[in-house]
Amino acid sequence: MRLATYNIEWFAYLFDKDDTLMLDAKPSGVHGVDRYTQGRAIAQVLQRIDADAIMVIEAPNTGRSQRTTRALENFAAEAGLRAREAVSGFPNDTHQEIALLYDPDVLDAVHDARSSPAAPRFDGVFEIDLDVDERLDQVAFSKPPLELAVTTKDGTALRLIGAHLKSKAPHGARTPEAITAAAIANRRKQLAQAIWLHRRVAEHVAAGEQVMVLGDLNDGPGLDQYEQLFGQSSVEIVMGDLLHDPHAQSLLQPRPAIPPSTSRFYNAETKRFTRALLDYVMISQSLMGLRPQWRIWHPFEDGECYGDADMRQALLDASDHFPVTLDIEMG
Repeated sequence: MRLATYNIEWFAYLFDKDDTLMLDAKPSGVHGVDRYTQGRAIAQVLQRIDADAIMVIEAPNTGRSQRTTRALENFAAEAGLRAREAVSGFPNDTHQEIALLYDPDVLDAVHDARSSPAAPRFDGVFEIDLDVDERLDQVAFSKPPLELAVTTKDGTALRLIGAHLKSKAPHGARTPEAITAAAIANRRKQLAQAIWLHRRVAEHVAAGEQVMVLGDLNDGPGLDQYEQLFGQSSVEIVMGDLLHDPHAQSLLQPRPAIPPSTSRFYNAETKRFTRALLDYVMISQSLMGLRPQWRIWHPFEDGECYGDADMRQALLDASDHFPVTLDIEMG
């Protein structure tokens, strides 16, 4: 079985208010790419990776007249994907939903949100003392993680959690002092979200369930200087000793000279591209015996992708993130 996570940059821009796919010469959400080019590129990438299930980050919007699942299923039909059914969870107001696109001939997936005193439902509020002032702070997800109960056709049960944690970028801050204060506050909030997510994982593991966390965590070991202030990245908190992802763990000390990356962003000030490892497929230790193999479909770091000019360009036109796949012996 192949599972994937893919942050598709502003996928919502390709659909009208009735979830009809718009493939034309107007700008997409990808800088310098029109909607026709991005739509074709997304289809080409998804056809090529041919996953049994894709956790779509920045999925199309659910709103007054729009439905994430309808938009994704319309796209799958247009692109001829076998992963043709979709399930989503709690909608948010960012126009960037989280959804699973999957092949119903291989597995079934249903939204199954959980709640406990230690880890409330992800559309709720989590109380934790963020700044050690002996007062509880209230934390909420701008994009509530998607909790799924998955059953494969051979009867294997899985818990899948799709996540898109809040960025630590200090948006709106102008002065150096304000930028630092905002960055620290955002880091505290993201670490709280990571603790919340880890507690849910711990509950599933304690119950003997097999768990996967897939998505864009906007963080990684050694990604920024604020990690030194708090001691750990949110990725390390989510994983703890319960989950495994070789790309994340490769960034723990000693760090490789050229670390892996799953995204590529253009910096207009420096006129250079920045690479970062932000997207993960984490699995519980109970799944490690099923010969898991991870792959980042990076247009310049994966030899096969680089050697295929059409695929390389499609990956660049589709999004500023690249898919991460997991091949595992189950079905």
